[in-house]
Amino acid sequence: MQLSISKHVLQLRHTFSISRESHDFQDTLIVSLGLHGETGFGEATSNPYYKITVESMEAEIESVRKEIENYDFTLPEVFHAFLVNKKLSNFAICALDLAAHDLYGKILGKPLYEIWHTNPTNYPITNYTIGLDTIDKMVSKMKETPWPIYKIKLGTPDDVAIIKELRNHTDSTFRVDANCAWTAKRTILNAPQLKSLGVEFIEQPLAAGDWEGMEKVVHQSVLPIIADESCIVENDVQKCGLHFNGINIKLTKCGGLTPALRMIHKAKELGLKVMVGCMTESTVGISAIAQLLPQLDYVDMDGAMLLKEDIAKGVKIGKGGIVVLPKIGGSGITME
Repeated sequence: MQLSISKHVLQLRHTFSISRESHDFQDTLIVSLGLHGETGFGEATSNPYYKITVESMEAEIESVRKEIENYDFTLPEVFHAFLVNKKLSNFAICALDLAAHDLYGKILGKPLYEIWHTNPTNYPITNYTIGLDTIDKMVSKMKETPWPIYKIKLGTPDDVAIIKELRNHTDSTFRVDANCAWTAKRTILNAPQLKSLGVEFIEQPLAAGDWEGMEKVVHQSVLPIIADESCIVENDVQKCGLHFNGINIKLTKCGGLTPALRMIHKAKELGLKVMVGCMTESTVGISAIAQLLPQLDYVDMDGAMLLKEDIAKGVKIGKGGIVVLPKIGGSGITME
């Protein structure tokens, strides 16, 4: 295979803030794999929370470049197992795994959802994320992008008041994400008020390791609780079954589409709702997520919508969340 790596700085339309950080730019790594005249593209973003940089991912991949270029590619899942044995980080593996899936589908001339025998006619609408900010700016962002479902980032002493004020400006469904900023008591107390304000579910209210607190919350909250930071890799799904109502899978954190497919299957076995989320990726990463849509209950794939300029073409998300999937194989990605 031919291997190519490029680093990009994605500028956001607005400063994006959550309970623990803010940023105006997102560093991302694009990987391409070429074989039989086709090229597959994959992506993984940097993430300070997990101590991942584009430079660290690049160094990891470069350390096994010769082995990748000499690899006899057959199936993406077999290639993924090869990468795991090389002890790369999940973020670096994700970029390569997404590229391998895109390549595989292009070689076959089929989109991934078709290879997986799923029907894309019914799919969840992505939410549009409103980062933490002043009320006026949060309202302004909603008005700038009218949308049927908003994910609202929270993590302040006035979170319920924020939702009350935002509710005055839209009838859209709300989802809230506290990014580990609440306690069990606060979550249980907030939930009835949030439910009355049209909130659909609460995402990761407690610290990732607070399993005792989450067990209390899942039994006492009047709103469903979705795991994010508590569900990183495949082995986390089983434990989440006793502490959450659903899981949010991030391709970058788990290591790509290969483990994500297994996580989806396991979560459904446990009766958990399944969501896939993004990390402010370009259309490269978002197009990979889009191939999973028929298998999901919820999705957060607005990453490219939050960018000032994109770097690729693939899935298109239109007014009201209507998804237009690419007609070419794999994830359907072409670079600008």
